[in-house]
Amino acid sequence: MSDETAVDTVDEADVVAETDEVREATLASLTDEVGDGIVESHIRPNDDIWVRVSRDAWVDTGMALKSMGFGYFSFLSAIDWMPSPFGRDMDSQVDLTLNPPEDEDDDVVMETGVAGGDTRFQVFARVNDIVNNRAITLKADLPDDDLSIATWIPVYSGANWHEREAAEMFGIDFVGHPNLRNLYLPGAFEGNPMRKDFALLSRRIKPWPGIVDVEPMPGEDEEGEDA
Repeated sequence: MSDETAVDTVDEADVVAETDEVREATLASLTDEVGDGIVESHIRPNDDIWVRVSRDAWVDTGMALKSMGFGYFSFLSAIDWMPSPFGRDMDSQVDLTLNPPEDEDDDVVMETGVAGGDTRFQVFARVNDIVNNRAITLKADLPDDDLSIATWIPVYSGANWHEREAAEMFGIDFVGHPNLRNLYLPGAFEGNPMRKDFALLSRRIKPWPGIVDVEPMPGEDEEGEDA
């Protein structure tokens, strides 16, 4: 085999490895159903698919997926992409902070994961087609001044408790949910513990149990004394 033929073979193999006909077909079908409601998408060949949709298309996307065979509701939750203003507190100060020192030129960068995002808060959910062994993860941006999105209960009734948890922990209003009562916290509790700017005072009062002192490797002390 010539070197040129070998190169052509490798290139062709790479192209095949980057092709995922099943997930590409799923995305195409969903696009036909939702249209401009899809903001961004990402396919990892032979692994998974992520789709970011507009907030207004959240329910319609769920309905479209259910009609496409994604009848199994896996989970729904939310995420706060803002870097913690407290870093990792007593564990490690390697995280970015909310307000960097004035002498730093670069602003804090908020990374929003696969399929991107334009806001601090996002709602995301995962549904499965257990017959054809397919799954898809959806996400939607929530404006900072309006943390609300339509409930998924009419589409996937299993979203009930998941939305209650996200409402309690992140302060998100799931419009149309019949009963957004707290699952974990007392009714008079103030704040949303899963927001990055919620101070976990217990970590400041009592050292985190996972913290350990890193001991020097054997021989390091001797080397330091010789120096």
